[in-house]
Amino acid sequence: RKMEVDKTDKGASGGQGGEAKASAPSFPAMTAQQGNRGKVEYARVNCPNHRYTPLRENWPKIYEPIAKHMKLQIKFNPRKRCVEMKTSQHTTMQNALQKSTEFVRAFMLGFEIRDAIALLRLDDLYIDSFEVRDVKSLAGEHLSRAIGRIAGQGGKTKYTIENATKTRIVLADTHIHLLGSYNNINTAKRAICNLIMGKPPGKVYTQMRAVASRMKERF
Repeated sequence: RKMEVDKTDKGASGGQGGEAKASAPSFPAMTAQQGNRGKVEYARVNCPNHRYTPLRENWPKIYEPIAKHMKLQIKFNPRKRCVEMKTSQHTTMQNALQKSTEFVRAFMLGFEIRDAIALLRLDDLYIDSFEVRDVKSLAGEHLSRAIGRIAGQGGKTKYTIENATKTRIVLADTHIHLLGSYNNINTAKRAICNLIMGKPPGKVYTQMRAVASRMKERF
């Protein structure tokens, strides 16, 4: 009797499977507003006084990728001197507002648009900022010499570190801003800290050549 019951069960299940095969459900992609339960997200990036003129001159280059590709609404508020962005019903990417905020912030820190726009295209890029006094408490001529060692003659040392570590560096008085991947930023920061501590640029050049050769072998 048990054998007969088993056979009838198998026959019934096989018949059902043959009649209709289960098709995989297909769901349309959620918009950014649907992901946030219909809430509109806002972001604001302040504009320093010394970046107001460059922002006005490069506004079309900043506006187009954010409005066309990120599908965000963007405007400049002249009263508060800041760039304001918000999501809309056309925004599809969940992290569009975060990426656009980082892009505008990078421009405000002094990075060129062609470098900052990589933040919109790539996911593993970051901005890191620190001050010379965070590494070593310097003042007066000692501080000026430390900044001069980082820049080098005609920016030679800065360009060497940038090319070897595949990062971008901005020297804004005593503040240093770096743009790149996590590991590359750490490598560049280590070289800059060595220069601040008083290491000769020649030794840093040698280290950067070794770093560049290792990166070539890796890729």
